Amino acid sequence: MKHILHITAILLLLTTPTFAQEKLPVIAPYHAQNIRELYLDTANHHTALKTILHEDTSAMYTRPDTAKRSWFHRKLFKEHLFEFRNKEYNVFIDFLPDLQLGKSNRNKNLWLNTRGARVQANIGKGFYFETSFYENQGLFPVYLDSFVARRRVIPGQGEAKVSSIGKSYDYSYVNALLSYSPGKYLNFAVGYGTNFIGDGYRSLILSDIGFSYPYLKITGTLGQFQYTSMWTQFMDLSSQSFNQAYEGIGYPKKWGVFHYLDWNATKKLTVGVFDAIIWGDIDTAGRKRGFDWSYMNPIIFLRPSEFSVGSSDNAIIGLNAKYKVFPKTTVYGQFVLDEFKIKELLAGDKWWGNKWGAQLGFRSFDLFKVPRLDLQGELNMVRPYTYSFRNTLANYAHYNQSLAHPMGANVRELLGIASYTYKRWYFRGQLNYASYGLDPNKTVSYGGDIFKPYDQRVKDYDNTFGQGIKTDFLYGQGTVAFVLNPKYNLRLELSAAGRQEKNDLETRREFIFSFGLRSTFRQFYYDF
Repeated sequence: MKHILHITAILLLLTTPTFAQEKLPVIAPYHAQNIRELYLDTANHHTALKTILHEDTSAMYTRPDTAKRSWFHRKLFKEHLFEFRNKEYNVFIDFLPDLQLGKSNRNKNLWLNTRGARVQANIGKGFYFETSFYENQGLFPVYLDSFVARRRVIPGQGEAKVSSIGKSYDYSYVNALLSYSPGKYLNFAVGYGTNFIGDGYRSLILSDIGFSYPYLKITGTLGQFQYTSMWTQFMDLSSQSFNQAYEGIGYPKKWGVFHYLDWNATKKLTVGVFDAIIWGDIDTAGRKRGFDWSYMNPIIFLRPSEFSVGSSDNAIIGLNAKYKVFPKTTVYGQFVLDEFKIKELLAGDKWWGNKWGAQLGFRSFDLFKVPRLDLQGELNMVRPYTYSFRNTLANYAHYNQSLAHPMGANVRELLGIASYTYKRWYFRGQLNYASYGLDPNKTVSYGGDIFKPYDQRVKDYDNTFGQGIKTDFLYGQGTVAFVLNPKYNLRLELSAAGRQEKNDLETRREFIFSFGLRSTFRQFYYDF
């Protein structure tokens, strides 16, 4: 608590920069644009658990600009809006706009008006603080409108209400992170945001595709091992039958506990094991249950704890691995197990309860010896009914979005992403193909919609990938951007995307073009 008071006092008292002969290196998070350096380093870093904080010393080695620049030029192209650097602390404040205009072939004009702000600070080398706020209004493509109407949330950005401006949406959200490392072996983090476990574009274990949530995370690093325990609180916007316990006090809550052990087995190989328990804040009788303190046990694999309290909460275990096959090429994979019976698995009858997902991918950097030409390919497979539960109070979801794959389950997906950076120019191309099964109505489940109880399953055996209304999905996007200021990723961006969803009943196509002045390092997943 005293560190929170310290940083608050600094933000209130600072009105002009303080200069010192020796300035403290900045503590900052890696982002998608610079995390490639971790994979290119000769050391084998722990890369799976994100957000990753590091000591950014780049400013110490930058040649000073001797030319006289105006305040406007420096703030637009080189610096944070406000910078306070000192030998004891750093504080950075930025204005983060995301202003876009676009057009859809579905006779629809598109636009986005986001005004955001971010404050970052570190005191010494142990304390890091970050908070951001975004106020938004937007008019989205037809397929995103359909998702919002169905799920009531903007993907990754929370609940939306219809604005008075046409059929646009009005929404806002905040993120925060408070991190303290008393030494090099231990880190405590309290946040309101998202987490990610994996080395891929998707994560079948824990993804950042959804809305922010409060969490407490403790990470210890000793030699080749890194161990993390995390406790979270999620929200269930889908529950209908248990809302009486929450009448007048918000949406029903759900809780999660996660453990992840990462082992750098060799200079090339890293293996991680994972487990999670999700449980509802109220039981099926409508009685408030609250946080289950038996899950405060920080030791991995909680199935014995779950059994000892007579619980049938939703338990998931997983495996994550990566291997550097060449100095600039890494292969990675995941395997997640939601539920299974060895007898049924060996029988080969495709029992509904054999719920699992698998991922295999690669990252290759400086392709064909071209600096900063990178390529990523990935295959994801998730069996029907994986991540689902008897009710939404304990399914693997938060705020009406999956905590893993954005398409839920009953899906096979192949994707490729190529990017190239030249000076301040950035080029990116992405192509996704997926095959999945849709449900014919609301009363039955073929295993793709994780918000439907698995009790609505059509059959117990012979469950296969893509069962139901077999649907082929194709998504492609190309982006060209000129980065004005790399400090907060302010850029002019031109983007074109195409989406097709095709089955025996209908074909839906949409082509989207957009241009805008964008900022921040946020990543949203609209490729579903």
